Amino acid sequence: MSDGERLNHPILEQSFAIIDQEIGNHSLNSWEYAIARRVIHTTADFEFAELLRFSTDAIESAIACLRRKVPIITDVGMVKQGITTMVAKTFNNFLIAAVEQVSVADAGKTRTETGILRCFEQYPQGIYVIGNAPTALLALCDRISESNLKPGLIIGAPVGFVSVVESKQALARLSVPQIRVEGRKGGSSVAAAILNALLVLAWENF
Repeated sequence: MSDGERLNHPILEQSFAIIDQEIGNHSLNSWEYAIARRVIHTTADFEFAELLRFSTDAIESAIACLRRKVPIITDVGMVKQGITTMVAKTFNNFLIAAVEQVSVADAGKTRTETGILRCFEQYPQGIYVIGNAPTALLALCDRISESNLKPGLIIGAPVGFVSVVESKQALARLSVPQIRVEGRKGGSSVAAAILNALLVLAWENF
């Protein structure tokens, strides 16, 4: 078993201790709380403890996939950059930013949407981390609903006002392992924090 403490800087651990003191009552189990705490640290927003949603098998599936070095596909480069260091410290999964896979979008689609769909063709059982592009999450959900393929995990955390809530509702309707941020909040840093927390959990229990 590896020492997960080594993955976290001492200042991060101090921040976690402060969050532990201030969080108050919540309904999260220990693994869910580890993820929520990292998101709260990233955002300084305790509301994320109430906004995070976990499917029953989400964390277990994520840990198993990370240990098997399943590819991790992010929607944009900012999410990829946010997890690169932790991926390198742990299981060194193949890491891809969907938007970087295409130079020209398909007709009627964004580059990120196009990239996500192309990645799904190559890595249907990958871990998908969406922190910026609701159109990419919507496209991924549509494609999954048309197929018999299921990713190892989808992190649905786009942020904003246009199609964001709708994309998360589409994800909620799918029977796939998933971690969502309800409502308009989210973002690249939030998506990265969720994945980094999962990497630490997988490493601590390896």
